[in-house]
Amino acid sequence: MPMTCFYELPDLNHEAVIFTQFVVREDAQLLFGFNSKQERALFRELIKVNGVGPKLALAILSGMSAQQFVTAVEKEEIAALVKLPGVGKKTAERLVVEMKDRFKGMHGDLFGGDSAFTLTTPGPEPETNDAESEAVAALVSLGYKPQEASRMISKVGRPDADCETLIREALRAAI
Repeated sequence: MPMTCFYELPDLNHEAVIFTQFVVREDAQLLFGFNSKQERALFRELIKVNGVGPKLALAILSGMSAQQFVTAVEKEEIAALVKLPGVGKKTAERLVVEMKDRFKGMHGDLFGGDSAFTLTTPGPEPETNDAESEAVAALVSLGYKPQEASRMISKVGRPDADCETLIREALRAAI
């Protein structure tokens, strides 16, 4: 399961719906889980790309959300893709070339759009203020993944707090 999906799971003793992909290889049987059909569909498309296996596809989806990946591919942001673990310049270029064509050719009933690969988000996006954005950026600069940093700041639950307080309380809660 990608870390982006893992952080969205509910707390213990709460039900969760997981969409799975079972991969059978000569030497292993692997089960991958996702929070949405769209993430699973993107995983399936990623493993079709030459040089991208299930582990690299999982690393890609752990490094950025599915929507961020789609945006990076559509805008041909090679630099953003190279930052992902296991993705070099050639792989990033191959991802852009192959995936951009696949996004255009996908059917809307699978992804909820007319003809392009679009993802739906569960509910409205929470509003973030400048202090929260700064706190998330600070945690990212400390080595946390963007999704994890956002989750840590949102758990603090003090939208009126300043940046320093948010960072301090998020780090304290993480210990």
